[in-house]
Amino acid sequence: MVGDKVEPKICSLDEAIKIAKNLNLDLVEISPNVDPPVCKVIDYKKFIYDQKKKLKTIQSKAQKVVIKELRFGPNTGDHDFEFKLKHAKSFLKDGAKVRAFVFFRGRTIIFKEQGQILLLKLAQALEEFGVVEEMPKLDGKKMIMIIAPKKKK
Repeated sequence: MVGDKVEPKICSLDEAIKIAKNLNLDLVEISPNVDPPVCKVIDYKKFIYDQKKKLKTIQSKAQKVVIKELRFGPNTGDHDFEFKLKHAKSFLKDGAKVRAFVFFRGRTIIFKEQGQILLLKLAQALEEFGVVEEMPKLDGKKMIMIIAPKKKK
């Protein structure tokens, strides 16, 4: 009778407890706020086990988002830019997001335009590998841009 579909039955608390004891199962209160409260006769340990198992399968199927960071200065040279561009391409090919930022130290904040041009140049170079998720914006002393990998067909 444990695995069978049983019709819902309205009964008193004493009757429900007797039914649960006869079946060697637990009486679990499902919805305590309604009148009369809704209870269910189930094997509670098995119920908890199934819930954990479902949660684990959902978590294992969920995609984990990896974000890799690239740090530039406002006056980053061409060789350094190419070196970091190569890394960004490999990150995007692996399916990770890339957060590129230009860090302004001290008075270098006056080179905001150069930082923005650098990030847009990076976005243009990575056009075939990723999509710009967030355009360059200034956040304190950092100008940040996020690039997500393109979806594979």
